[in-house]
Amino acid sequence: MLALLLLAQLTQAQVMLRGTVIDKDTREPLPFVSIGVSGTTLGTASNENGEFSINVPSLPRTLIFSELSHQRDTVRVTSGAQPLAVSLASASITLPEVKVGSYAFQLVDRAYCRLQNDYAQKFYGKAFYRQITRIGGEPTELQEVIWNVKSNNSRIEGTAIAQGRYAGKQALTSFSNFSLYTRSFGLFDPRADSTKSLALLSPNTFKNYLLEIKGIVAGPDSTKGGVAEITFETRPELEKYESKGTIWVDTDTYQVLRYQMTTPNFTATSSNPNQKFRNPQLQIEMAFQDAAGATGPMTLSYMKTSLRAELTSAGKAATPINVQSFTFFYDTTPTPTAIKYARVSTKDRDLDAIRSIKYDPEFWANNPVVKRTPVEDEVIAAFERKGAFGTMVKK
Repeated sequence: MLALLLLAQLTQAQVMLRGTVIDKDTREPLPFVSIGVSGTTLGTASNENGEFSINVPSLPRTLIFSELSHQRDTVRVTSGAQPLAVSLASASITLPEVKVGSYAFQLVDRAYCRLQNDYAQKFYGKAFYRQITRIGGEPTELQEVIWNVKSNNSRIEGTAIAQGRYAGKQALTSFSNFSLYTRSFGLFDPRADSTKSLALLSPNTFKNYLLEIKGIVAGPDSTKGGVAEITFETRPELEKYESKGTIWVDTDTYQVLRYQMTTPNFTATSSNPNQKFRNPQLQIEMAFQDAAGATGPMTLSYMKTSLRAELTSAGKAATPINVQSFTFFYDTTPTPTAIKYARVSTKDRDLDAIRSIKYDPEFWANNPVVKRTPVEDEVIAAFERKGAFGTMVKK
């Protein structure tokens, strides 16, 4: 009886809230909207279809919804019986009249200092990683993993696999270790030689990059500056490295809210010496939780990593390759855990890690975090019909 009472208390202590976020004008779903619980460190984000789910300790609670191109909104929730329907209005974008020229460099420099100062704060939680490889337009590889994650305001620091599954079919090549790019990329690295760093967020920004402010998204408080949208690209004289993209910086707190970068500097090679990657474009996007408008270090909300290239082989026509991955962070907290997190290594093999975990179909079917688009559902269903997951992950 005591055990049943304790179980009942634990069940009551968590309330699952679900809902959808849409654009107020177009009525279209809004993906990757940050959703935070006021007064707590709890947060999540909507998936590609604008859907979200989050556990809260009790009700009533106030949820805060924010997305860079939309006005922030708050919703007081008193019941979890019905799904929430939240619509966000578009935010106004203005061009600064006076703050031009060096202002973009000033913002990026202060964002770098902010990352440097807050880097020591660690966060612990979970992350859902999904990767789909397409060769010649056809899906050839699918990987889904739940990691226990240790992170900070700039990168993933370590992971420990909790669940995973992989399926693939015979193809020209495979990308079973593509998560390396997600787990190793960061906006700031204290171990790097700052005098030689080619990163955007470094002491060498003016030397290596051209910056331009495209506009400032107005914040919820008209007395504050909002979020600056700054485009960047490496200077022509920088021959060793090339990148371009956009960074969004809060003009009051100097927090980096989102970062998107594309580079042709993809150095991986095929295991087949006769094959080569031509015209590669590696793109990485990072977004950080801004739901509560906190002044402390930002936590990762999601990462997107993609590769587009052509695979060439002697005497054969080039084949287009497209690898896309999406990592969604949830249940993030500053409270340390007893989990042993492993730093990323070039010796890591995703498939070996997945094979070390027993495949649990029920886990994937009933997990509210695992949200998919209809296209992804179609790919997964095709692999499941062939029994791929049940056969490829056996020890």
